[in-house]
Amino acid sequence: MSQVMSSSRPAIIIDMAAMRERLRASRRIVRLAPELDGLEMLYRLSTDEEALYAMPVLAWAIRGNGEVVGMVPWLNTLRPCHELDDPEHGCFVGYRDPETEELLDSPPTHKLQELEHAAAYFDYEPCEEGIALQLLPDTQGTHALCYEEDEGPWQLKQVHGWQLRSDGRIEALLLDESLPIQTPVLPGDDCLYAAEERHRTVYFFQRAIANRIREQDPETLEALAMMVEIA
Repeated sequence: MSQVMSSSRPAIIIDMAAMRERLRASRRIVRLAPELDGLEMLYRLSTDEEALYAMPVLAWAIRGNGEVVGMVPWLNTLRPCHELDDPEHGCFVGYRDPETEELLDSPPTHKLQELEHAAAYFDYEPCEEGIALQLLPDTQGTHALCYEEDEGPWQLKQVHGWQLRSDGRIEALLLDESLPIQTPVLPGDDCLYAAEERHRTVYFFQRAIANRIREQDPETLEALAMMVEIA
């Protein structure tokens, strides 16, 4: 008769919920730095794989694990450049300094150092309540095409800034025309609100495309209608 051997070692209990929370915390954005020297993100489309397209980097972000990423307004969010992997809308290739034409496959060293020092100085305790940590002005004339909850018409509104919250969310700040306004409008003004809190759907566009929408350019409006219908 065979004997069953039992192990004296205790069973290892893995707290999956705690592991998931640590993973989320490590990827949470904790600090932003604006891009003020014109560095660009390069991306490629499946319709013309030989061509590269450029888009200005809006800001750089550091995550809880120390990773630094470039950020651009992309479709309906402010998104890390290296996460763009859609052949139809764009696949990330790298970064480019238009002044020197140098190509980079990772964020520049000076931005890594800036964000590492800033994150160490502004070392806030983690907070799930989503309190505002940092305000960044929009330096590129980004616009948001917004759809109201009450199914009203689409609205094209200028983005006046971006707000980083303690849970890692980054919100676009738009103008509420019904409130008292001081000009120029600056991030932190009481007349600004977070787009995601008031609008069911938001799409971000660069200034040039926003102007074409205002001018009701037929090709731009047709492409916009197709994008909205697919989404």
